[in-house]
Amino acid sequence: MKKQNTLQAAFDWTSPGLVAGVDEAGRGPLAGPVVAAAVILDEDHPIEGLADSKKLTALRRSVLFEEIKAKALCCSIAQASVEEIDTLNILQATMLAMRRAVDGLRLPPVKILVDGNRIPVVRCEAEAIVKGDAKVPCISAASILAKVYRDQLLEHMHEAYPQYGFSVHKGYGTAKHLAALQEHGACPEHRKSFAPVKNLKNY
Repeated sequence: MKKQNTLQAAFDWTSPGLVAGVDEAGRGPLAGPVVAAAVILDEDHPIEGLADSKKLTALRRSVLFEEIKAKALCCSIAQASVEEIDTLNILQATMLAMRRAVDGLRLPPVKILVDGNRIPVVRCEAEAIVKGDAKVPCISAASILAKVYRDQLLEHMHEAYPQYGFSVHKGYGTAKHLAALQEHGACPEHRKSFAPVKNLKNY
């Protein structure tokens, strides 16, 4: 039995120390999915300039987005749909997107570090770190992937529903977005459970 365990360990491709950073984008907007990303960075291929995605310019985020995908040991991006947000509530939908992102990693981590103060239900150890996207490189990387990917989704959404200006405000409740809601009503991509949409007279 001992020999069998030794052989099993020799062929076990699960690295013992892999840690993934996890973050989300899109909890606050009135439209579109919530997106989460999980990233395991490669210590042998460091990435300079990782930071909270909100502190970076759109151009810098785009450059880092491609560099992270190229240099990370593995990464995964997942989402929870508008329908899931309206059914579950935004917190539970966010946890669902995070779990999907972690489950989508090619290499299973032994631990995940999550930005904020809540953690999804996963099959490994998990730790929540407040403002982790500004403190922990792998969480910063996840925040960048989630933000850029979601912004790209909203650009495509703008093509389908140009009257709302999704390409500009990315679904957040800006004055122009609220005015467009009043004029045009809600589209299928709006979160019906969010008050500004739920309270529309013509919804």
